[in-house]
Amino acid sequence: MELEDSDMAELDPQGRKLQEVLEFWMISAPGESTPQETFESLNSALTKNKSLGSVFKFNIPDLKVGTLDILVALAEELGKLDVFIESVARKIAQYLGDVLENEKEKIKELLLVHRYPPAQAVTKFQWDMAKYPIKQSLRNITDSLAKNVNQTDVELKAKTQLYNSVRTNIQNIERKSTGSLMTRNLAEIVKKEDVVQDSEYLVTLIVVISVTSQKEWFSKYEKLSDMVVPRSSNVLTQDNEHALVTATVFTKVIDEFKLHCRENKFIVRDFQFNEAEIEASKKELSKLAAEKKKQFSLLVRWLRVNFGETFSAWLHVKALRIFVESVLRFGLPVNFQAMVVAPPKKSQRKLRDFLNQHYKHLESSALQNSKTETVEIPGLNMSVTDYYPYIYFKIGVDMVEQLKI
Repeated sequence: MELEDSDMAELDPQGRKLQEVLEFWMISAPGESTPQETFESLNSALTKNKSLGSVFKFNIPDLKVGTLDILVALAEELGKLDVFIESVARKIAQYLGDVLENEKEKIKELLLVHRYPPAQAVTKFQWDMAKYPIKQSLRNITDSLAKNVNQTDVELKAKTQLYNSVRTNIQNIERKSTGSLMTRNLAEIVKKEDVVQDSEYLVTLIVVISVTSQKEWFSKYEKLSDMVVPRSSNVLTQDNEHALVTATVFTKVIDEFKLHCRENKFIVRDFQFNEAEIEASKKELSKLAAEKKKQFSLLVRWLRVNFGETFSAWLHVKALRIFVESVLRFGLPVNFQAMVVAPPKKSQRKLRDFLNQHYKHLESSALQNSKTETVEIPGLNMSVTDYYPYIYFKIGVDMVEQLKI
């Protein structure tokens, strides 16, 4: 589905195009009177400090909390799953760019998440109730996400191997059609009329000589052995370094002629003209090209669809992490607001200081009195330098930029 211009050009509240945002900060803070007031408080503060970025709601449904033990276990497990799913999404984007080869400019049209570019998908996130029903436990939802993305990763490996195999075979054939005359496939150069056909006694040899040695070759080749057919040598082609020439000799002196060629730095190529083999080689290349074209269409479609599905799964894992960490940090009943902040690249430090100050009231006395100790928070194990008074995760949406198009 194509994007409308209004979607592609959507601006954040500070006037930046969302597709220009390369990362978001996902944060969560406890509800003041209500979660809505928490959002409005931060939104109002950032509106007064436009250079610090903009904030969007990140809507998380009412998930089942479960027991403390389950939450603590999931906190660690979701962190690992977060990293894994990001790696799969980036591999898909990377391989799509690789497959597109000379059409990489189309990548932005293909790397979409339910028709939105990744940045807009973050700000417009909606929980997929059909795929991940919230009546399920957090454990079941996590297992379902892991299973789906694991399957995608397995399929990605299989599909890339198959496509790479066809592409490599084509490249090998094409490589032999170009390059040095020392290694180049001669079937496309030597014609039927260039060689002696169907003779029991005569054979035409194909020889590579230096471009600068052509005069020497023509003065010597008839004397390199007995039984060389006079005036049988012709130049078939040449490049900047070498020339490809012929010489017709009697079959009984082939080995002697080759030996004396080597002594004079003339290289006899191992080649026999076979019209049937040449035709079979052309058909094989044509068959491979057709197979590559067919696989290309199927593969691009698969990569496009599964990038969107994988990125969406990644957002769901982020939502689960925010939910679990918020419950562990802020307690029950569940009362928090998840948000995503679009930080300007040049003002990230100022934004961090601003957020720390805005949520300073959430700091515990233990954190205020300690500067180096490990913070003991259920489900978390981090040093004070990594700790913020609000829940914080980062999500990068630079899938196109990583390709360096």
